[in-house]
Amino acid sequence: MAVQSRRYTVEEFDQWVMLPENTNRRFEYIGGEIVEVVSNNYSSAVGALILAEIVVYVKRQKLGYVTSADGGYRVAGERYIPDVGFISNARQPQPSHEAYNSNAPDLAVEVLSPTDQPDEMRVKVINYLAAGTTVWIVDPARKRVEVYTAGPRVRMVNEDGMLDGGSVLPGFRLAVKDIFPD
Repeated sequence: MAVQSRRYTVEEFDQWVMLPENTNRRFEYIGGEIVEVVSNNYSSAVGALILAEIVVYVKRQKLGYVTSADGGYRVAGERYIPDVGFISNARQPQPSHEAYNSNAPDLAVEVLSPTDQPDEMRVKVINYLAAGTTVWIVDPARKRVEVYTAGPRVRMVNEDGMLDGGSVLPGFRLAVKDIFPD
């Protein structure tokens, strides 16, 4: 949901999110617009289940670190807050102390909620891919995950399928049916 109808520069966005009235709110900067990140309990629960599985795997394998829906990233000059983000030790050995990490994540998991706009999500996927990020778009309504990696094809993983970490999280596997609470 766009907060303002006019276009902003990224510098204006960076100043705007620091205003006192925006302290406990989350915003993304997509295509020149300021977009407030809102979710619902179901989408949040789906994100939490995925987060828990990835955190356990990454910690056990000592691969890097994982951020939740409060961790922001700078991607192609924009500002995104994926529901789950992973960044490898090879790319960044310590978590960033910046509000929006200057490194794009290696993996971004975006859980769709009813307020997400398809055009905004397309822009995010394109920019994530340009930054070298693998993207999982989780669709709770259809109980499926769209997996985007470098290359022209998207892989659809349905409820009876299995997500794998590919080259980003080697050996990681997660049954799609296990990420939906009902």
